[in-house]
Amino acid sequence: MLVIVVENAPPRLRGRLAVWLLEVRAGVYVGTYSRKVREMIWEQVIGGIEDGNAVIAWAANNDAGFEFETCGSNRRSPVDLDGFRLVSFLPSEARPRDVPRDTDPGRDAVRPNDVPF
Repeated sequence: MLVIVVENAPPRLRGRLAVWLLEVRAGVYVGTYSRKVREMIWEQVIGGIEDGNAVIAWAANNDAGFEFETCGSNRRSPVDLDGFRLVSFLPSEARPRDVPRDTDPGRDAVRPNDVPF
């Protein structure tokens, strides 16, 4: 089994993928091909993705039962953890720091301007 998911892909690439794979939802393509054909399809995705991004996943004989690769810019990034591939999720923007607290026990602990809303 082979699955390719594309986001913001140009119509030319989507049409090319539809020649080889079945588009079951917008941007989601599935099929069953050999390693050689899978690599040929993925090379076409890498060459034609432009400003979009894509992920390919396929059945493999490993602990997870599948392998995957990505291309393009995305908040999700594959990482290797002791030979096991996981996905790191990057925040869209910096998280606010802890709310500053006043240490004077006679005053309110949080001032209205300290709340990061």
